[in-house]
Amino acid sequence: MNRIFSGIQPTGNLHLGNYLGAMRNWVRLQGDYECIFCVVDLHAITQWQDPAELRQSTREVTAAYIASGIDPKDNIIFNQSRNPDHAQLAWVLNCVARLGWLNRMTQFKEKAGKHRENASVGLYDYPVLMAADILAYQATHVPVGDDQKQHLELSRDIAQKFNNDFKVDLFPLPEPIILGVASRVMSLRNGKQKMSKSDPSEYSRINLNDGTDEIAKKIRKAKTDPEPLPSEVEGLEERPEAENLVGIYAALGDSTPEVVLGDVGGLPFSGFKEQLTELAVAQLGPIGEEIQRLMAEPGEIDAVLRDGGERARALSGPVLAEVFETVGFLRD
Repeated sequence: MNRIFSGIQPTGNLHLGNYLGAMRNWVRLQGDYECIFCVVDLHAITQWQDPAELRQSTREVTAAYIASGIDPKDNIIFNQSRNPDHAQLAWVLNCVARLGWLNRMTQFKEKAGKHRENASVGLYDYPVLMAADILAYQATHVPVGDDQKQHLELSRDIAQKFNNDFKVDLFPLPEPIILGVASRVMSLRNGKQKMSKSDPSEYSRINLNDGTDEIAKKIRKAKTDPEPLPSEVEGLEERPEAENLVGIYAALGDSTPEVVLGDVGGLPFSGFKEQLTELAVAQLGPIGEEIQRLMAEPGEIDAVLRDGGERARALSGPVLAEVFETVGFLRD
């Protein structure tokens, strides 16, 4: 069976964009692939994290995975730091990757901004660790959004160069699974900005652990414009907030913007928001309740991560041993 590796950083509450852009797709893939879902805490510390908050966020992300429908018995769920094979393989791959390749990575430039000289080496080297995450399990497929396509291409380049340099066929070249509709959910306060957990306004996003009252309030306060909804998708041009809410409705309802507008075209936003609230509460309310239940039982979460870490190491250990043998390390 083909194998998937994917993960999310534990750097704050997960929100609707994470669910529609990643986790819901993972839930749908788990029946067709052998799946490894990681809480990538090694990646998180490429920028400074409060240690207590990092531990809390690691449990919250794990709870969200489970609450969204990922079965920890059928899939491997673990936090990255439980498996040192990631870091050990990353060093070997650092010696395979070329500096010019990393210099082309646009996400480092975006995250480091104008203060690039003060960025951590880890932030710069992030894509090589991501390659190690994938290749340690010989993953064949990786679900990716637009912001990770370049990193996956780098993983393929590193895998191919390792295979060519040592004349082996050790690493498969991982294929992307491109995430579909609503992989880019925008802020509820600004339709031109991506929904983000770093936005200072709580009303810019729907968190996965929000209760039903909070979900309803945030949709009610979502920014709109004074015009009624159009009946055709073309009518959403230059109306980013309207386009965003219609896209969210379509994604939650497993529909398309065209179908949604065929049903709600001509409605004022007040009426449309009522329908969106009802749908969002029905889809997201049970997830929030389960996250809160799991967070009240941290031992249950830790047991999942412990078991997942052991299962992950059982897969990556033989791969790392073969890597060490291939490069010529002397070991007992």
